[in-house]
Amino acid sequence: MTDTFAVEMENIVKTFPGVRAVDNVTFRVRQGEIHGLVGKNGAGKSTLMNILGGIYQPDQGRIRIGGEDVGSMTTVQAKELGIAFVHQHSQLIPPLSIAENIFCGKLPRGKAGFVDWRSLNQEADARLRRMGLDVDVKRKVEGLTICERQMIEVAKALFANARVIILDEPTAPLPKGDVEMLFSFVRRQREQGASFIYISHYMEEVFELCDAVTVLRNGRFVETCRTADLSQEDLVHLISGEKVQRFQRGDFDEEADAVLEIEGLSRDGAYENLSLTLRKGEIVGITGLEGCGKAKLARGLFGLEPIGEGTVLLDGEPYRVELPQAAVKRGLAYLPRDRHGLGIVGIRSVRENMTLPILERLSGILGLVRGEEERDLAQNLVDKLGIVTRGLSQPVRFLSGGNQQKVVFAKLAGIGPKVLLLDEPTQGVDVQAKVDIMSIMDDLAQEGVAMAFISEEIIELLDVCDRILVMFDGRIVAQFFPADPETTPDRVLMAVEGGLTDDASCAIDRERVAQ
Repeated sequence: MTDTFAVEMENIVKTFPGVRAVDNVTFRVRQGEIHGLVGKNGAGKSTLMNILGGIYQPDQGRIRIGGEDVGSMTTVQAKELGIAFVHQHSQLIPPLSIAENIFCGKLPRGKAGFVDWRSLNQEADARLRRMGLDVDVKRKVEGLTICERQMIEVAKALFANARVIILDEPTAPLPKGDVEMLFSFVRRQREQGASFIYISHYMEEVFELCDAVTVLRNGRFVETCRTADLSQEDLVHLISGEKVQRFQRGDFDEEADAVLEIEGLSRDGAYENLSLTLRKGEIVGITGLEGCGKAKLARGLFGLEPIGEGTVLLDGEPYRVELPQAAVKRGLAYLPRDRHGLGIVGIRSVRENMTLPILERLSGILGLVRGEEERDLAQNLVDKLGIVTRGLSQPVRFLSGGNQQKVVFAKLAGIGPKVLLLDEPTQGVDVQAKVDIMSIMDDLAQEGVAMAFISEEIIELLDVCDRILVMFDGRIVAQFFPADPETTPDRVLMAVEGGLTDDASCAIDRERVAQ
């Protein structure tokens, strides 16, 4: 790292109708530095970076790249100046292959002017392998998982020879093992003089990766500090402006009636001989490495994938569905990891998103929706869940990430589910929104909803769950009770990585898990 600034943004102002998104912000990144940019959802981080990337034009302020004034820029000009942007949501072109996306706009051509497909695929494969990604570069992006899309997005930016790379929540959809691989690559690039701007809500990652961090709050600059001079508690305080209390789950009635009972459930390539029970008002955490089977179990139960062979009972009755609509009718709801792809309809209003699954219930004889009843229900959910919105008619895409996730919870709560499957519900939201979401989960549990909380965030599982099940290679290998003094984050993590499964303090008691 040098004393030369790669990027200098001084007194930047950006106003949208009704809101000043960035208010007189100064932000600087040194050459060869990994600089964190943090703040709550809606703090102005993405808007500031969209200005640097040429997507938005500033109303006021000055920008210098490499010491030279650049004024306002288009996205093309920003790229030419060495600014690469990995957006929070994938910008890849789904119908094209991985290789075509990586070289989009600069496809190699032969002497006759035709695309040299062999060179294209070979170079793309070589670049991805240098990053440790073993994928078929001929695959179309539309067939990739969220995780695979994000990794390709990151790889495309890192190999673009940019001198400043903006990473906007790049690890949100990634399994823990891939996070360290990405971090190692970023550090190697920093050692060669590249600069990075790292936007994240994961405080642990900011301290692990970043040399310095700038905090924004309500569109304004708060402070820039070296991460070595801060504690995590200090940073959370700077972000929120107040002390954020960790959520603590109350007591759970272990004698409550069983709602969902699974016995000997197996599916080739997904999971094997799973047995567990969810009780009324219970929150059970399910964790494990990517590919351990936890997400496939949720999708199978909701009818998005085959469920496999075995016994499943819902409220004591045999349960097996092939479509999500049937699952909802039986009282089982699912909150997907991909909030934008499967959880919300961004262009639709808050009201429409909340009532979408229950329009039939809200419709009269002629199929017309009873508008007043729909509005009353939506407003009640907004008030109950503390959703910050300008009104029920506001499109959901204009809400912060945390409030978008609350809208998804509202939609599911409106169904009145008996069982709620939550796949990474706190992913990509700020520290206060995470606490709010866990509070919503606790409120639903108090109303009797049984929940499976699928997550890799061990601290959150310990805060909100009554017990935690660890899956490894398709099996449940360990069980922890957060109330037990011997249950620590390190012990859960060791089980997640395949250790401790023979330890008596966390070993599976098959009867207790199932009953």
